[in-house]
Amino acid sequence: MSFGKMNVFVDIFDQTSVQDSEGFSTQMDDYVASFRADREEKHGSKKWANMAAYTSADAIFKARKVPGLELKSGMVLVCESDRYEIVSVENIKGLYIEIAAEKMKPSKG
Repeated sequence: MSFGKMNVFVDIFDQTSVQDSEGFSTQMDDYVASFRADREEKHGSKKWANMAAYTSADAIFKARKVPGLELKSGMVLVCESDRYEIVSVENIKGLYIEIAAEKMKPSKG
């Protein structure tokens, strides 16, 4: 995979719950890493048809593996103005990672 295909900048955050003095908890985003990735949105290809049976992912991000970085499901990936929750992370040949992520929709308030 070349740098030309990895044309999207992504930031990874780990969400932690913080409780204030009055007992209310809020979600805080802890910055983990930034890197370039290739984004593939969900569409009608054969690959996505096969994935539909076992995942709720809306997008796949492919990137070079960052040494020492451990990504896990539940972390948040921010790309442009969209936020995605990581569903799964797959190691490809020890050099690349493939992140399946579900788009987070804002709650109605």
